[in-house]
Amino acid sequence: MKNNVIKYFILLFFGTLVVAQENQPKNILFIIVDDLRPVLPTYGVSQVVAPNVTALANDAVQFNNAFVNIPTCGASRASILTGIRPTREYFKKFTASISNDMPDAITFPGLLKSNGYTTISNGKVSHNINDMKHTWSEIWRPKGRFNDQDYVDEETSEILQAEGLPGVYPFERLDVDDAAYKDGKIANKAVKDLKKLKNSGAPFLLAVGFLKPHLPFNAPKKYWDYYNFEDIKLPPNNTFPTNGPRSAGNWYELVKYKGIPKDVEGAARNGALHTLDQDFAKKLIQGYYACVSYTDAQIGKVLKALDDLGMRDETIVIFTSDHGFSLMEHNRWSKHNLFSVENRVPLMIRVPGLTEKAQSMSYVELIDLYPTISELLGLETPKDVEGTSLVKNLKDPSIISKSVSYSRIWNGDMVSSPDFLYAEWTSEETGNVYDNMLYDLKKDSLEMNNLADEPKYRKLIDSLSQNIKSKSIF
Repeated sequence: MKNNVIKYFILLFFGTLVVAQENQPKNILFIIVDDLRPVLPTYGVSQVVAPNVTALANDAVQFNNAFVNIPTCGASRASILTGIRPTREYFKKFTASISNDMPDAITFPGLLKSNGYTTISNGKVSHNINDMKHTWSEIWRPKGRFNDQDYVDEETSEILQAEGLPGVYPFERLDVDDAAYKDGKIANKAVKDLKKLKNSGAPFLLAVGFLKPHLPFNAPKKYWDYYNFEDIKLPPNNTFPTNGPRSAGNWYELVKYKGIPKDVEGAARNGALHTLDQDFAKKLIQGYYACVSYTDAQIGKVLKALDDLGMRDETIVIFTSDHGFSLMEHNRWSKHNLFSVENRVPLMIRVPGLTEKAQSMSYVELIDLYPTISELLGLETPKDVEGTSLVKNLKDPSIISKSVSYSRIWNGDMVSSPDFLYAEWTSEETGNVYDNMLYDLKKDSLEMNNLADEPKYRKLIDSLSQNIKSKSIF
């Protein structure tokens, strides 16, 4: 009798364990958006219409201090997928690829695929469509020219083909369906894939990369109509910082387009100061917001399909961006530099059965996503991965597990903390610092007064400079 009782409790224990394991989320829906800064209602920007991401936040942990490790597309995505920091030797620029820079790296799609997962890449996940192609079960992008230049108007498209970007404006506002632009097609493909994956029953990684709000700011008219031009405001820090370093003044992406005066173009390319016409600047901001709302609607279609198919409780959802974007902050546009606005991104993680609506103030680097995914799925993280798992933060969002982030671009390196942002540009030949900037974020959250030349901050700058070199977590 005693033995039977023991056997019963053993069976009960293991039976419960099996049920618990079966109920754990086994799939990953990874949503990455191009050029999206945290201009979302849940991040305090109530002007922007984004109901679907807002709904996602209702049972996710939102990270308010998430930063990329390099603010340019290809390099950032390579860093995210490998969990490895960019350096001067690899993951350096927007065309960077893992296949070229680090072909032996085990990406997190590769790790999942080797463990029996179906891995699908839809849209712009890697910058280069064939990057680490063997790590994906399927790679798909919409047909057509794929360098993010997606115009629907036929005349504009013809001009683009004939003259390139100097012949077209950096925005388009047409009364068309969502699927007229590529992000609508990407959302539709993701919905179809979810249906197929539901039927297959195999665990999966579905990575969905949306193009907007990357330039040009092209979105259906109904999303533009969310925003009255008269309500669009320029940022309060729309001038270059006092004593700002010349190295931080360069913005060259927008200047390729029609409508940018030549004197602005020349100044922007050389790090000099010049200001766009204010109405033109407001039109650009309106277009960016419209694209955010358009992309939010596409995200909503994918999340609704996940719910409708009964897959919500078995699928982890991760939502983020490859870098931020300046909308005339510091008299700059685009990314490729070391101010916070170009490096800070939205990040939400929803884990069924684990997360509830919460916000975390812990600093996060996007290299942290890889070990987070592997831990959530019970997989071993490769030793080369440099990120730190966020699972403890998902369990207890009040934990501050990291209070610093690092980013770099070209010859510049940056360290950011709740108190200070420090960036320095160093010579490749000598290693000497030729430009730097320091902002007291407690007193100067808009990063407008560069303190780097003030003698009383010399010891702090020396300490932060050493910290950049060591990448220590403090």
